[in-house]
Amino acid sequence: MFEKNMKIAYLLDFYGDALDDHIGSVMRAYYNDDLSLAEIAADEGISRQGVRHLIKKGEEQLFFFEEKFGLAKRHGELTQACKLLSEIADTLEAKPDCEKEAAQISDIIGIILKGNQDVSESD
Repeated sequence: MFEKNMKIAYLLDFYGDALDDHIGSVMRAYYNDDLSLAEIAADEGISRQGVRHLIKKGEEQLFFFEEKFGLAKRHGELTQACKLLSEIADTLEAKPDCEKEAAQISDIIGIILKGNQDVSESD
């Protein structure tokens, strides 16, 4: 059976616009709209095997983009770093003389997340 890999759906969020329009459309229908191969085939006027081929081709391209650019990996790393910084800020905020430092860390987290969001939205 042809199982969906949710990592590919995640990569599609980052690199979907870089795919050929036809491949991108099929990939979004399959991963985002949760359509079956048969439903996509009927919509596109091609065979189920043709849809499967386009999906496989799109998956290869998405993995290639991630290998070259690493945007999804970097996004995950930045998100994790922000969570850790947020925990540190919460700890500092509880200490009497550290409110200013906690606020500065929170501001930095906001800047990082905004920049990180801008990157993923531009894809």
